[in-house]
Amino acid sequence: MPSLKGREIVLGVTGSVAAYKAAELVRRFREAGAGVTCVMTESAARFVGPLTFAALSGRPVARDVFDDRLWTMAHLSLAKTADAVVVAPCTAEHLSRFAAGSAGDLLGALLLATRKPVFLAPALHEPMWTHPATQKNVRACREYGYRFIGPTKGPLASGDEGLGRMEDPLKIVAEVAKQLKA
Repeated sequence: MPSLKGREIVLGVTGSVAAYKAAELVRRFREAGAGVTCVMTESAARFVGPLTFAALSGRPVARDVFDDRLWTMAHLSLAKTADAVVVAPCTAEHLSRFAAGSAGDLLGALLLATRKPVFLAPALHEPMWTHPATQKNVRACREYGYRFIGPTKGPLASGDEGLGRMEDPLKIVAEVAKQLKA
């Protein structure tokens, strides 16, 4: 297991069936020694409840820019304290928002506010991943310096096989640890 001892990871979770893998990702980041704060989109909360992420991270889950139970202006305070922001799973919708620089939710605002490394782990059906609009958004995100981890080929939630599966949580942790050491 790579070491992330003393590192602070903000994990953005977007609305995908793969959101259940984000719960394992929290556990793996913590096993590597990192502190984890989760930021969930409204659609993510329809797949996995915020209580799951609060229990696994040991911290409140951030869902609103102005949630004063957590902190003032969460996007700014999280941007300052994070060593890295990881969005897993990252949907086509959020790739589009990030490429456009949209601050319409806490996660989008956070990506605009941070100057720390941003890692995106896409999870979407192969035709969505290979669509020219998605690939244009991927190029824009790469131009901003966002780093992609995956997607990989394999069984998809639809029952199909193809490119679009979210990368394995252990591989995501290893890649983040590797990049933060560089």
